[in-house]
Amino acid sequence: MREFAYERAHDVPGAVAVLGADPEARYLGGGTNLVDLMKAGIERPARLVDVRALPLDRVERTSAGGLRIGATVTNSDLAAHPEVRRRYPALAQAVLAGASGQLRNMATVGGNLLQRTRCGYFTDVSKPCNKRVPGSGCPAVRGEHRNAAILGASEHCVAVHPSDMGVALTAFDAVVEYETADGTGELALGDFYRPVGDTPHLETALPAGALITAVTLPPAPVAAHSRYRKVRERASYAFAIGSVAAALDVRDGVVRDVRIAFGAVASRPWRARAAERELLGRPADGTSFADAADAELAEASALPHNAYKVPLMRNLVVALLTELEQEATR
Repeated sequence: MREFAYERAHDVPGAVAVLGADPEARYLGGGTNLVDLMKAGIERPARLVDVRALPLDRVERTSAGGLRIGATVTNSDLAAHPEVRRRYPALAQAVLAGASGQLRNMATVGGNLLQRTRCGYFTDVSKPCNKRVPGSGCPAVRGEHRNAAILGASEHCVAVHPSDMGVALTAFDAVVEYETADGTGELALGDFYRPVGDTPHLETALPAGALITAVTLPPAPVAAHSRYRKVRERASYAFAIGSVAAALDVRDGVVRDVRIAFGAVASRPWRARAAERELLGRPADGTSFADAADAELAEASALPHNAYKVPLMRNLVVALLTELEQEATR
């Protein structure tokens, strides 16, 4: 590990000022991903600015009726918050599906959104990787890609984003708030992650040195009827090979509102807009759910060893929407 300086930030402007003056500095939240990457030599910051003690650790109602989640709220506190569990249950379920209890006690909301891919070529510094070293190549395309992307990938990168939390936040149109030396700003989570294209090393649209301060969830009555379902290779502590966050509003047997997002199938949490369009106004039944899944997966492009993800995601969508429909009609 490279030797580095450490300091604890006492206020947001002070933290932002340090990053503005030192492009080799990094913010440190829970450190559950960054420190691992530092040990592996993938991240080599000259300075860590610890933001954990900043007053960004509250979940509050917004004047519009949504929730504002501070960037340093821990994953454990987020999952346990009564307003999150009641109004956005898929978000609480997604958080609890990620990592171990010990890691959730340390990990923060802001850090979760910025965690890096677990692709084996990215985490092995002896191998080429366009995300780690631009222009070096993507051996996953012809190598080990069983867990790689089937949506939105390119010949330059087929890695997937590992966040469970981000999938539910994407389904509910979350907005990321940040602060820079030039002032405050915000990004819809749908615009927060850049398409992978030929620049997979550029992962987000955050300005250089920006500090995430909060994530805002707009009011969404449909979110109270939501679930998160994750498929992984073992029951505890594993990243998803496919996941779905879904919310469904059914009246008189017809879909009136629906939200769907996929995880572990793209370089970012994937909002299933085509599936949502297919479902609105249709009968809430298995045929409609299957058609919606097929509409979204029509643009899937699988590699030889990850084609299983297409039927996996189709079955996940149909099963989850069926459960939500059955709950709505009880």
